[in-house]
Amino acid sequence: MPDRTDLLADCGSCFGLCCVALPFAASTDFAVDKKAGQPCSNLRTDFRCGIHTRLREEGFQGCTVYDCFGAGQRVSQVTFGGRSWRDDPGSAPSMYAAFPVMRQLHELLWYLSEALTMEAAHSLGADLGADLRGALDATERLAASDAETLVELDVAGHRAGVNDLLLRTSELVRAGVRRKRMERRGADLMGAKLRGADLKGANLRGAYLIAADLRGADLRLADLIGADFRDADLRGADLTGALFLTQSQLNAARGDTATVLPATLARPSHW
Repeated sequence: MPDRTDLLADCGSCFGLCCVALPFAASTDFAVDKKAGQPCSNLRTDFRCGIHTRLREEGFQGCTVYDCFGAGQRVSQVTFGGRSWRDDPGSAPSMYAAFPVMRQLHELLWYLSEALTMEAAHSLGADLGADLRGALDATERLAASDAETLVELDVAGHRAGVNDLLLRTSELVRAGVRRKRMERRGADLMGAKLRGADLKGANLRGAYLIAADLRGADLRLADLIGADFRDADLRGADLTGALFLTQSQLNAARGDTATVLPATLARPSHW
C-alpha cells in the first residue's frame, strides 16, 4: 500500500509558499486582494501564519480549504535544497513558478496512491493495477525534476493520461452499484435539495455542489473527484468508501458528528 505521508502538508517545513506564490482576490473567501509573488500580510518572519487559529473569523476561509498535498515542503526542502526566497531572493521567481506545478503533481500522486488501495481495482484489474503503478512512478519522476524542468512540464497532458486511469478505476470499483441515472459528471447542482438522496455509486466527478443540501444523503462509493462542496450541508451524510474525496473538500463543506467519513480523512474542526 503506497505511503501518503509525504503528501500531507507540513507547513513547518515550507517557506509559506501558498501565502506568497499564489494570488487571491477580496471575496467571501479572502478579506483582501493579494498579487502572486506578494507575501500575505499575515505571514510572519518564521513563515507561519499570524492568524492561523482565526482564519475563518478574520475572513480568510479560502486558506482553510486549501491543500498543497505536501508540495510546499518538497519545493522548499528538496527542489530548492532548503534555500528560502527570503535568504535567496534570486530564486523567488522560479520557486513561485515551480510550486503550482508541484502541487498538481502531488495531487495526482495522492489520487494514484488512493486508487492503488482500492481492493476492487487491485484484485479485478491486473493490467489496470500495473498501469496505475506505472503512472505513479512516472509522476514521482516528474516531481523529482529540477525547478527549470518543472516549469516546462506539460502537466495538463500528463494529468489527462492519469485521469483516464482514475476513471477506469472508478468504473471498476463502482461496477456493482453504478446506475445510468446517477451519471452526474460536471452537473450543476448548486443549492440542490438532495436531502436523504440515494447517491450510492454516483458519478459526481467535477459536479458543482455548492450550498447543496446533502443532509443524510447516501454517498457511499460515489466518485467525488473534483466535486465542489463549498458550503454543502453534509450533516448526517454517509461518505463511506467515497472515491477520491480529499480533506480540502470536507473542509469546504459543513457537517456534524453524524457525518460518516472515510477512515483516511479527519472531521474538520469547524463542524
